[in-house]
Amino acid sequence: MKNIISTIVLVFVFAQAFAISTPTNTNIENLNDLETISAKKDIRTDTIKVMGNCDMSKARIENAGLIKGVKKITWDKHSESTIVIYDASKTTIDKVEVAIAAVGHDTTNHKADDKVYNTLPKCCQYRGKCCSHKH
Repeated sequence: MKNIISTIVLVFVFAQAFAISTPTNTNIENLNDLETISAKKDIRTDTIKVMGNCDMSKARIENAGLIKGVKKITWDKHSESTIVIYDASKTTIDKVEVAIAAVGHDTTNHKADDKVYNTLPKCCQYRGKCCSHKH
């Protein structure tokens, strides 16, 4: 009798395990929805030039450029190159440049307002320091 009950329990457990691991049409549709959502992401990497001088500039530039849709932003003070990884379905590189210029740093396509630039700490002010910074 114990063997019969044990066998029935084992059959029931295996049947339940098989039912859980077998995908239903709903699961397949959800997987297709997930692929569609993933396909909507348009992850891009662009490099822009951003003027600055020091580690304070680096922090300000990277914080300002970290707008909605930006996954990662890294500024290099030696090359003044900024690498931006972003979701183009949520933002544009132009919006990133506008955000950075708004805190006082000239970019490839946007010049910071002089009043904002003049509020930067002296170590961060880059205009007139060399020929590449003249605007």
